[in-house]
Amino acid sequence: MKTIKYLNKNITPSKVICVGRNYVEHIKELNNEVPSSMVLFNKPNSAITESLQYIQEDCRFEGEICFLIKDKMIEGIGFGLDLTKAVIQNQMKDKGLPWERAKAFDKSAVISEFVKLDGDITTLEMQLYINQVLTQHATYELMIYKPNRILDEILSFMSLEDGDIIMSGTPKGVATYQKDDIFLAKIYIDNKLVINKEFIVK
Repeated sequence: MKTIKYLNKNITPSKVICVGRNYVEHIKELNNEVPSSMVLFNKPNSAITESLQYIQEDCRFEGEICFLIKDKMIEGIGFGLDLTKAVIQNQMKDKGLPWERAKAFDKSAVISEFVKLDGDITTLEMQLYINQVLTQHATYELMIYKPNRILDEILSFMSLEDGDIIMSGTPKGVATYQKDDIFLAKIYIDNKLVINKEFIVK
């Protein structure tokens, strides 16, 4: 089973629960409709990795603020990349079929280490730089569904195990990427840098 790091310990998530279409500008950039209810999908444990791989030409990155669950509550915070095979996803959407082939493949959930979530959650901010250029920027205020609302919705129909991860959605700025690209993710809370993670595409 794949593991992630939290407070320098290895944790084994049973699954990654992802929120789709949680930022208005991202919905617009992909010409999607604003959903009438929360869009949720899962990535299995086998999708988790700590390294960023080049998958294929149409594969795009989606940078996200991630939350670690303990006792059915948000315990930790980290960064994740939801990798997506864009052509396959569009084919699935056009046919009204599930997205797993485009979203749940091996190494599609690139996850940083997690730290304990201390501070005012409403001050959360994420920045993603690619080759030193700010490419994605997310804040609590920009989320359509806030973290505790996401948690409540998931728990209304699905059990969450200790160590499970919630990926809270991506802001505008998604794109494809190449080998040797350098990703630098930063997450702040109370204006304090709590996650500073670099990935170099292999």
